[in-house]
Amino acid sequence: MATISSSFLQTPYQLSPHLFKPHQISTKRAVFFKVQAAKLPAGVELPKSQPKFQAPFLGFTKTAEIWNSRACMIGLIGTFIVELILNKGILEIIGVEIGKGLDIPL
Repeated sequence: MATISSSFLQTPYQLSPHLFKPHQISTKRAVFFKVQAAKLPAGVELPKSQPKFQAPFLGFTKTAEIWNSRACMIGLIGTFIVELILNKGILEIIGVEIGKGLDIPL
């Protein structure tokens, strides 16, 4: 027998609306249910152990970092192409005067 469990239902109202009374205060609690199949399809194997999930640190996941680096590469190449076509640096294009150094009087 294969067993699948889920905890996406959060309130009793979602599970059974006819049992929920509007004047009652709803407390959020997880509702679990199980679905059992008579037999697994051919070629499907149950995992030997549950995978260990680690929550990402402040959103730094591998997928997010891959997409960030791809966007950075596209932006950098785009900047090079704009500089090549206009024959000016990106700072000159946006109006920053360059070539004077810091221009600090001593």
